[in-house]
This record gives sequence, C-alpha cells and structure tokens, in this order.
Amino acid sequence: MEEANKSVVSEFIILGLCDSWELQAFFLVTFSSLYLITVLGNLFIVVIIITDLHLHSPMYFLLANLSFIDFCLSSVTTPKMITDFLKENKTISFGGCMCQIFFGHFFGGGEMVLLVSMAYDRYVAICKPLHYSSIMDRHMCIALVMTSWIIGFLHSVSQLALIVKLPFCGPRELDSFFCDIPLVIKLACMDTSILEILINADSGVLATICFILLLISYSHILFTVCLHSTDGASKALSTCTAHVTVVVLFFGPCIFIYLWPVSITWVDKFLAVFYAVITPLLNPAIYTLRNKEIKNAMKRLRC
Repeated sequence: MEEANKSVVSEFIILGLCDSWELQAFFLVTFSSLYLITVLGNLFIVVIIITDLHLHSPMYFLLANLSFIDFCLSSVTTPKMITDFLKENKTISFGGCMCQIFFGHFFGGGEMVLLVSMAYDRYVAICKPLHYSSIMDRHMCIALVMTSWIIGFLHSVSQLALIVKLPFCGPRELDSFFCDIPLVIKLACMDTSILEILINADSGVLATICFILLLISYSHILFTVCLHSTDGASKALSTCTAHVTVVVLFFGPCIFIYLWPVSITWVDKFLAVFYAVITPLLNPAIYTLRNKEIKNAMKRLRC
C-alpha cells in the first residue's frame, strides 16, 4: 500500500548555475563560444593527425584519440546546459539523466586510462628509445586505445547498474547543470549510504590506480631525463610538461567532486564546469601550442 502511494519520478528539475537572467545570458554566449572552440579545436587535431603523414606515430595516434574523447566528453553535458539557459523551466527526463551519467563516466573513465597509455608511450620513448619502435608498434597502439574504451565502458556500466533501479519518488531537484551520481543518489527515497561507499570506491579505485601508474611513469621519465644531455632533456621535459599539465587538470576536479568529503555547492558547480567545459578546451591548446610538429603540420596545411 505504501509503495502504491509513491509517485515515480519521470524527470528531474535542474536548478542550473544561477537564477539571474542577466548572468544566464552572459553564460549562454560564453559557454556557446567555448563549446564551439572545443569542438573545432579537438576535431581539428583529429583531422590533421589523420591527414598529415608526418604525424603518423604512436604519440599522435594516442593524442588524436584523446582529442576525440574530449570532444565526446564535452558534448555529454554542455549542449544541454547551453539550451537550458534559454528556458525558464529546466528539466531532464529520467532516461536522459541516466544517459548523461553513463556517457559521462564512459568517456571520463576512458580518458583516465588513455592518459596512462600516453604516459607509457613517453616512458618507452624516453627511457627505452632503442626499443621504442618494436614496443610501440601498430598492434600495441590499438591495444592501448581499445583497453581505454573497454575499461571506460565497464566502469560506466558498473556505476549505472548501482543507481538505475533506485526508487526515486521525490524530491527531484538537482542543484547543478547536469546529472551526476553524487547528486542523483541523494534523491533516492531509501538509505543509500552503502551504495555511496560502493560508487565512490568504484571511481576511487580506477582513479587511484591510474594516478599511481602516472606517477610511476613520470617519475621514471624525470629520473631518466636528469641523466641525459641538456638538449635532449629540455625537449623531453617540454613534452612531458604538457602531459603532466593535462593530467593535473583532469584528475584535480575528479578528486574533489568524487572523493572530497565536504560538499560546497558553488565549489562543486565550478569544478563541474571546469571538468566538463574547460578541460576539453585546454587539452588541444596545451598540446598544439607547445608542439612543433603540429605547428609545422598546420603550416603545411596552409600551403
């Protein structure tokens, strides 16, 4: 009888970033411009790496996949956020909410593993240069990319399986601009403390393993760089600096959003925007502005 009296939630109300129409108009123009630059920038990197034969190497193959994932990751939430700035009543269906969660963790988990693959590529190139071509062959590159997609998919499925069957009977307000597990799970009309531990453990294990592997790879690289000549060390360090910058920008918001025990609404919103909008925009800029080969490819494209 009690179950019959519960109304099943078919959609969630999104409160968005703010209530002010003036600020929403500003955000509409700003985020529309940023999203357009993100899409064009990441797709440009993919196209230029595919079309330029000088960039057909393992490092750029992995970079093209990173740009594609960044394009997909930004497209999970940003278009919906932009269109919601035009609406007074911002809602998302239950199915749409689950899709955002699934694809957000799919591409996010895949990018974590891909960043580890890129660190491994740099480790082999710098620490084992004589064996680089034999280790990082075509089959290894494809295997690394496929592994990132598979792990991202398994991670996403495991996250979604824990919440998709939860009873949602109100309230149904999400104080953010998109659906994410920490916010959605709080709306379930049951005790979710154990589920929250399992979900955080799932995300935490993947993030921690990836982060440890990244630390090991770059520690070995730094140690090797210190033993080499100044010119070689400078070039290697410049390449790795771009990689480390991307790693910090990606993992920083993830740690605070999913593992930080204290939840502050405006901080969570800022980090969510940074993770969903800013990071996919900065990745192509970081790699292209510091990369001579891509700059040369752009010059050849103009000719």
